[in-house]
Amino acid sequence: MSDKEVILTQEGLKKLEDELEQLKSVKRREIAERIKVAIGYGDISENSEYEDAKNEQAFIEGRVITLEKMLRNARIINSDDITTDVVGVGAKVIVKDLEYGDTLEYLIVGTAESDPLNNKISNESPVGKAILGKQKGAVVDVTVPAGVVQYEIIDIRK
Repeated sequence: MSDKEVILTQEGLKKLEDELEQLKSVKRREIAERIKVAIGYGDISENSEYEDAKNEQAFIEGRVITLEKMLRNARIINSDDITTDVVGVGAKVIVKDLEYGDTLEYLIVGTAESDPLNNKISNESPVGKAILGKQKGAVVDVTVPAGVVQYEIIDIRK
């Protein structure tokens, strides 16, 4: 079974590497200390501090495994790979909502670094899928929970 490719920008790669380093070097030690202290309280069968620490340890170890797998399967998008001819991962895209006239700017990223609140949308999101591969001036229909929204691609930048 092959692992799914994870598309990352340089910034996204650095963020995941930093998180992994933080979990391995800091969080693991903190949890080990919490477990050690909780064991010192005596009977671990009814020790909520011990249970909480073990649950957090399991979560952290799961996240470490996930991050290592993502980094192993990463495909890095460099600025040289980004074109302004068509929308692709790593491009900044300015779109206009044709119904309301609002102009929005999105950075197209892989799902691992998607952050809609900061206008970083996944290439697999409804808007990302609709505009991917399209050129400046194209009008696209995006199916959203409220219906269909039409966007015109105003500009594509690096």
